[in-house]
Amino acid sequence: MRGELSTELLSGITHEDCERFSHDFGTVIDVEDLVPGAEYTLEVSSPGLDRKLNRAEDYERFRGSLVKLQTFQPVAGNRHWQGRLTAVGDGTITLDRSAIQTKGKAKGKAKNAAASADVLVEIALANVEKAQLVPEL
Repeated sequence: MRGELSTELLSGITHEDCERFSHDFGTVIDVEDLVPGAEYTLEVSSPGLDRKLNRAEDYERFRGSLVKLQTFQPVAGNRHWQGRLTAVGDGTITLDRSAIQTKGKAKGKAKNAAASADVLVEIALANVEKAQLVPEL
Protein backbone atom coordinates (compact mmCIF):
# COMPACT_ATOMS: atom_id res chain seq x y z
CA MET A 1 0.00 0.00 0.00
CA ARG A 2 2.85 2.40 0.81
CA GLY A 3 4.31 1.99 -2.71
CA GLU A 4 0.90 2.72 -4.24
CA LEU A 5 0.50 5.81 -2.10
CA SER A 6 3.95 7.09 -3.10
CA THR A 7 3.15 6.60 -6.77
CA GLU A 8 -0.11 8.51 -6.45
CA LEU A 9 1.53 11.37 -4.56
CA LEU A 10 4.39 11.72 -7.04
CA SER A 11 2.53 11.44 -10.30
CA GLY A 12 -1.04 12.24 -9.32
CA ILE A 13 -2.05 9.46 -11.71
CA THR A 14 -3.25 6.06 -10.53
CA HIS A 15 -3.36 2.78 -12.37
CA GLU A 16 -7.15 3.13 -12.46
CA ASP A 17 -6.81 6.57 -14.11
CA CYS A 18 -4.71 5.04 -16.89
CA GLU A 19 -7.15 2.16 -17.32
CA ARG A 20 -10.16 4.50 -17.48
CA PHE A 21 -8.46 6.82 -20.00
CA SER A 22 -7.38 3.87 -22.17
CA HIS A 23 -10.93 2.52 -22.27
CA ASP A 24 -12.52 5.92 -23.00
CA PHE A 25 -9.98 6.99 -25.61
CA GLY A 26 -10.04 3.54 -27.24
CA THR A 27 -13.79 3.93 -27.66
CA VAL A 28 -13.31 7.33 -29.36
CA ILE A 29 -10.68 5.84 -31.72
CA ASP A 30 -13.06 3.01 -32.65
CA VAL A 31 -16.20 5.16 -33.07
CA GLU A 32 -14.41 7.86 -35.09
CA ASP A 33 -12.46 5.21 -37.06
CA LEU A 34 -9.24 7.16 -36.43
CA VAL A 35 -7.16 4.09 -37.28
CA PRO A 36 -9.04 2.94 -40.39
CA GLY A 37 -9.00 -0.77 -41.07
CA ALA A 38 -6.03 -1.37 -38.81
CA GLU A 39 -5.62 -3.18 -35.56
CA TYR A 40 -3.84 -1.20 -32.90
CA THR A 41 -2.63 -1.47 -29.34
CA LEU A 42 -3.25 1.50 -27.10
CA GLU A 43 -0.91 1.80 -24.12
CA VAL A 44 -1.36 4.46 -21.47
CA SER A 45 1.07 5.07 -18.61
CA SER A 46 2.18 7.66 -16.09
CA PRO A 47 5.76 9.03 -15.92
CA GLY A 48 6.63 6.65 -13.07
CA LEU A 49 8.53 6.96 -9.83
CA ASP A 50 11.83 7.80 -11.54
CA ARG A 51 10.38 10.52 -13.76
CA LYS A 52 12.66 13.00 -15.48
CA LEU A 53 12.85 16.61 -14.30
CA ASN A 54 13.01 19.13 -17.13
CA ARG A 55 11.55 22.49 -16.18
CA ALA A 56 12.01 24.72 -13.13
CA GLU A 57 8.38 23.90 -12.24
CA ASP A 58 9.29 20.19 -12.08
CA TYR A 59 12.03 20.91 -9.55
CA GLU A 60 9.70 23.10 -7.50
CA ARG A 61 6.95 20.47 -7.53
CA PHE A 62 9.30 17.76 -6.29
CA ARG A 63 11.19 19.81 -3.71
CA GLY A 64 11.92 17.48 -0.79
CA SER A 65 12.41 14.45 -3.06
CA LEU A 66 15.58 12.51 -3.73
CA VAL A 67 17.06 13.25 -7.15
CA LYS A 68 20.06 12.23 -9.18
CA LEU A 69 21.46 14.42 -11.87
CA GLN A 70 24.31 14.99 -14.26
CA THR A 71 25.73 18.40 -15.10
CA PHE A 72 27.26 19.70 -18.33
CA GLN A 73 30.19 21.24 -16.46
CA PRO A 74 31.66 19.91 -13.19
CA VAL A 75 30.51 21.46 -9.94
CA ALA A 76 33.12 21.09 -7.18
CA GLY A 77 34.94 18.63 -9.46
CA ASN A 78 31.94 16.36 -9.98
CA ARG A 79 29.36 15.97 -12.77
CA HIS A 80 27.21 13.29 -11.08
CA TRP A 81 25.15 14.22 -8.04
CA GLN A 82 22.52 12.65 -5.85
CA GLY A 83 20.72 14.15 -2.87
CA ARG A 84 17.51 15.60 -1.52
CA LEU A 85 16.23 18.62 -3.44
CA THR A 86 15.94 21.25 -0.70
CA ALA A 87 15.69 24.57 -2.55
CA VAL A 88 14.75 25.93 -5.96
CA GLY A 89 15.12 29.56 -6.96
CA ASP A 90 17.01 32.21 -8.89
CA GLY A 91 17.98 29.69 -11.57
CA THR A 92 19.59 27.28 -9.10
CA ILE A 93 18.74 24.19 -7.12
CA THR A 94 20.23 23.00 -3.84
CA LEU A 95 20.85 19.34 -3.03
CA ASP A 96 21.34 18.00 0.50
CA ARG A 97 23.84 15.19 0.09
CA SER A 98 23.43 14.00 3.68
CA ALA A 99 20.18 12.33 2.55
CA ILE A 100 22.04 9.60 0.66
CA GLN A 101 23.86 6.61 2.04
CA THR A 102 27.36 6.06 0.74
CA LYS A 103 28.33 2.57 -0.32
CA GLY A 104 31.58 1.09 -1.52
CA LYS A 105 34.90 -0.35 -0.60
CA ALA A 106 37.36 1.31 1.78
CA LYS A 107 38.94 3.25 -1.08
CA GLY A 108 35.48 4.40 -2.24
CA LYS A 109 34.47 5.38 1.30
CA ALA A 110 37.44 7.72 1.63
CA LYS A 111 36.55 9.35 -1.66
CA ASN A 112 32.87 9.65 -0.64
CA ALA A 113 33.83 11.14 2.73
CA ALA A 114 35.89 13.81 1.00
CA ALA A 115 33.13 14.48 -1.53
CA SER A 116 30.49 14.77 1.17
CA ALA A 117 32.44 17.33 3.18
CA ASP A 118 30.12 19.88 1.56
CA VAL A 119 26.71 18.53 2.50
CA LEU A 120 24.77 21.17 0.53
CA VAL A 121 25.60 21.73 -3.12
CA GLU A 122 24.12 24.49 -5.27
CA ILE A 123 23.80 23.80 -8.99
CA ALA A 124 22.67 26.17 -11.75
CA LEU A 125 19.63 24.84 -13.60
CA ALA A 126 21.28 25.82 -16.89
CA ASN A 127 24.13 23.43 -16.01
CA VAL A 128 21.83 20.41 -15.48
CA GLU A 129 22.19 18.02 -18.42
CA LYS A 130 19.69 15.46 -17.09
CA ALA A 131 17.89 14.86 -13.82
CA GLN A 132 15.39 12.40 -12.44
CA LEU A 133 13.68 11.39 -9.23
CA VAL A 134 15.08 8.55 -7.17
CA PRO A 135 12.26 6.26 -5.97
CA GLU A 136 11.85 5.98 -2.21
CA LEU A 137 9.85 2.99 -1.12
